[in-house]
Amino acid sequence: MSESATDGAMKHVLVLHGPNLHLLGKREPAIYGTTTLADIDRALDAQATGLGIRLTTFQSNHEGALVDIIGEHLGSVDGVLINPAALTHTSVAVRDALSMLGVPVIEVHLSNIAARESFRHHSFVAPIALGTIAGFGADSYRLALDAMAAALARRGQ
Repeated sequence: MSESATDGAMKHVLVLHGPNLHLLGKREPAIYGTTTLADIDRALDAQATGLGIRLTTFQSNHEGALVDIIGEHLGSVDGVLINPAALTHTSVAVRDALSMLGVPVIEVHLSNIAARESFRHHSFVAPIALGTIAGFGADSYRLALDAMAAALARRGQ
């Protein structure tokens, strides 16, 4: 894609949160920490402002809702940060929808999925992603947004 989806205006990044992430701060804090999803989204918004990026955030426990929101953003986003959560390991539909966008995708995980149960080691998203950032808790999102900003700058968007 030679031009920004937003035609040279502020970059637009879609941030997607998969199943159970609305429970952050309460769900298994030893693994996922005590930071809530609202805290993560607020921090990302502040960081994005400094990077000249506009964010749209969305969380769903439903695969189809995530596929729908991805499709609704065809041609209108410059990149996607996604924590597919459990759908990482099961959803060809999410992977295919992301691939269709034709923009950089960065996969994000709070925990180090490679150091967890073996069923968590396979990702359907990783092969179509620019990269995966995992294991840094809520900082994984911050690191991913910095990586996205750099990737968009390299693309000349």
